Amino acid sequence: MLDRRDACPAPGSQRPDQFQVKTTLLQVQDLKVHFPVRRTLFGRAKEFVRAVDGVSFALQTGETLGLVGESGCGKTTLGRAIIRLIELTEGTVSLEGEDISRMSDARLRPQRRKFQMIFQDPYGSLDPRMTVEQIIGEPIDIHQLAKNSADRRKRVCQLLNDVGLDSAHAQRYPHEFSGGQRQRIGIARALAVEPKLIVCDEPVSALDVSVQAQIINLLKDLQRSHALAYLFIAHDLAVIEHISDRIMVMYLGRVVETGDAKTVCRSPKHPYTQALISAVPVVDPATKRARLLLPGEPPSPLNPPAGCPFHPRCPLVEPRCRTETPPLRELASGHQVACHVAQP
Repeated sequence: MLDRRDACPAPGSQRPDQFQVKTTLLQVQDLKVHFPVRRTLFGRAKEFVRAVDGVSFALQTGETLGLVGESGCGKTTLGRAIIRLIELTEGTVSLEGEDISRMSDARLRPQRRKFQMIFQDPYGSLDPRMTVEQIIGEPIDIHQLAKNSADRRKRVCQLLNDVGLDSAHAQRYPHEFSGGQRQRIGIARALAVEPKLIVCDEPVSALDVSVQAQIINLLKDLQRSHALAYLFIAHDLAVIEHISDRIMVMYLGRVVETGDAKTVCRSPKHPYTQALISAVPVVDPATKRARLLLPGEPPSPLNPPAGCPFHPRCPLVEPRCRTETPPLRELASGHQVACHVAQP
């Protein structure tokens, strides 16, 4: 179903030459986000939830990196920390070679034009008291991108057309739209400041399957026409494989496997990734796939296990897995796995 093309008009002029040269847009190095949950009598943090615990990766211009993992693994926290909606505990985030992880609010504001976010809930992410024109026009006003009110209105109408909505919708309120239409408004708002990177936080998980296909294809069209890079967060591997160039699998705040989307989905090496793949429904009834069931529940990020964080549930666990944390090691070109026992 995800192969269906979107019914909305092609957004903007196509400029495929923009992707001929790939450069590093985003560089994340040893990013950690720890939330204090208990403090001493003197106010010092005593215990932490290790939501993200040392994640490193790079994202190229025009590339889509899919971030997948079960609920609570730290996907959304990582995405929000990258764009400074959550403050980092440790690590660095560099955008176009400039470190934005410790920038003051005043210095960060002009940088925010380069990165935006599409939120998961299309019902809660739009202000119900604002019209569509006000919602999309607000970032245009903040960054002073329009010469006057007529130019602002023209920009808003063009953005609505780009995401498959009619310019006549500009004076309506969010409650007058369906979930898919509201998500299109959220996408238009993210595009309003002409960003280079968009963090998509499960943008289709709250939508019907048919609408998911339309939004996914719309995002792919917009990527080509607006020279966008995506960090696409989801728990649905079928969606991730369809839209991503590379996939990064997270478990308990750490990256356990990363590589080319087809390689990770068709030849997973980490036992956790294999379990995720086995849970994806198969369309062809003649095709049978053995289901890999994992025992127990994910450990608490408040008290993660020693050694490999996956070892309490791993069917291939060895003694060293309980004491030694496996580093990401390359099994093949561009395919890295954090597992002691994984083989090429």
